[in-house]
Amino acid sequence: MNAASANGSFTIVGLGEAVFDVFPDKVVLGGTSLNLSVHAQQLLAPHGGRGVLLSRIGTDDLGRQLLSEFKSRRLPVDNIQLDHDKPTGRVLVRFHDGEPHYEIVRDVAWDALAFGPAEQTLAAKCHAICFGTLSQRDPRSRASIRAILRAAPQAVRLFDVNLRQDFFDAEIINESCALATIVKLNEAELPVIARLLALPNGEPAAQMETLRARFNLRAAVLTRGERGTAWFDASGTIEADVPRFEPGLGADSVGAGDACSAGLLAGLLGGLSPRDVVALANRLGAFVASQPGATPNLPPSFAI
Repeated sequence: MNAASANGSFTIVGLGEAVFDVFPDKVVLGGTSLNLSVHAQQLLAPHGGRGVLLSRIGTDDLGRQLLSEFKSRRLPVDNIQLDHDKPTGRVLVRFHDGEPHYEIVRDVAWDALAFGPAEQTLAAKCHAICFGTLSQRDPRSRASIRAILRAAPQAVRLFDVNLRQDFFDAEIINESCALATIVKLNEAELPVIARLLALPNGEPAAQMETLRARFNLRAAVLTRGERGTAWFDASGTIEADVPRFEPGLGADSVGAGDACSAGLLAGLLGGLSPRDVVALANRLGAFVASQPGATPNLPPSFAI
C-alpha cells in the first residue's frame, strides 16, 4: 500500500471533453469528463484527494467562465489546457419524453487535446482515469488519450462508453476496451456494442460476461436507469438497492451516469466491497438525477 492508499489522498482523472451544456433556459458546466472530475473532487477532497479534469478549453468567454467556476468551487485547473484558436466545447441539450438528447458542436478545443510532460506526469501518478468515446472523435485527441492511458498502467481505467451521435466506431470501442480495466455502458448502448464487437446473441448478463472475459476486465458494469447498476466480475453478478430522493425544482437526469462512474472509482479506491461500490454508485446517480444540472453540490454524507 502506498502513501496515498494509506491516507485516502487519491487522484481520479476525468479525461476528455470539457463543455458547457446549453439548455433551453440555462447554460451550465457539462461533459462526461468534467462531470466526473467535479463529483470525484467532492467525494475525495475531505480526505485530501482530488478529482482532476484533463481536457482543453478555448480562451473565449466560456473558457474563462469554466475556469472561474472551477476556482470558485476549489477544483484543480492545472491540467486544463488552453487553446488560442479553437472555442470551448458546447453541447446543445433538448428533452424528449423526459430523456436528454444532445447536439455536440464539432471542432472545438478538446478535439486538439495534447500529450506532453505534464500529462505524462499526471498519468504516472494518478490512481484512476475515466474516459469515453466522444473525446476520441478527432485523431489528435484520440492519440493523446491512448498515450495517457498507456502511461498509467497502475491506475484503474474506466471506459465509460457514453455513445453520442455518430462519434464512435468498432475500432474506437475495441481499442478502448483493450486499454480499460473496467467497462461501463447502459442498456441502450449494449445492443450497439454487441453488434460492433460481435458479441453473441443472448441475455444482457451473458453478453456482459462475454465482454468482461474477452478483454480480461476486472469488471463490466451495466447501468439500468431506475433499476440501478449491475456489476459483473469473475464471481458473478452483483447488484444493490437504489435509493429514492425527492426531486428538486427543475430536476433532470443529466450527469447521473457520470456521478455513478465517480462512485464506482471512489468506492474501489476506498477499498469498498463490490456490493458497497455498486450501492454508492446507485446512491450518487439517484441523487444527481433528483437535482437540476449535472454537477450539483453533494451532501457531506457522500464523502468517501
